[in-house]
Amino acid sequence: MAAKRDALSPIFRKQMSEKVAQADLPFGVPEGAVVSGWFAMGTELNPYPLMKRIAEEDGSSLALPAIADGELVFRAWVPGMELKRVGFGLSEPGPEAKEVDPDILLVPLLAFDLKGYRIGYGKAFFDRGLARLRAKKKIIAVGLAFDEQCVETVPTEPHDERLDYVITEEGVRFSAGT
Repeated sequence: MAAKRDALSPIFRKQMSEKVAQADLPFGVPEGAVVSGWFAMGTELNPYPLMKRIAEEDGSSLALPAIADGELVFRAWVPGMELKRVGFGLSEPGPEAKEVDPDILLVPLLAFDLKGYRIGYGKAFFDRGLARLRAKKKIIAVGLAFDEQCVETVPTEPHDERLDYVITEEGVRFSAGT
């Protein structure tokens, strides 16, 4: 799936990231919401335009994922904030940034199916993080991808967390009805 995504032209990826950012959202953004996205790695759909739109339109604050003691946490982030390089081409807010629990979690993926399951990068960080957040409060988990990343069935394991929505440049591809 990574090779399929890599074959998409850079211009297409940029245009489709902007298209996703302009789409009608299938969920409401709670007042004062914390929205966590990520910095696109390589050829991923870029969530930043959508993060920026939600923050500007709804006054939401932003967060980015970070790894602390082997677990995924979320730290407050504002554009321009200095980030810490952590390997694999990733950057994250440092430990001085406040830890937050997002209300809306934008989730990266390699592939998704129309049942709301995703294939990530194999370490289950987002699945564990999502399970931890859901144990605390109601959150909205949104997979962002290119339409070409849709597969018939994603193999699942007991720890896999289902997304509430998957949004591509073609619109909402999956909705759990939340």
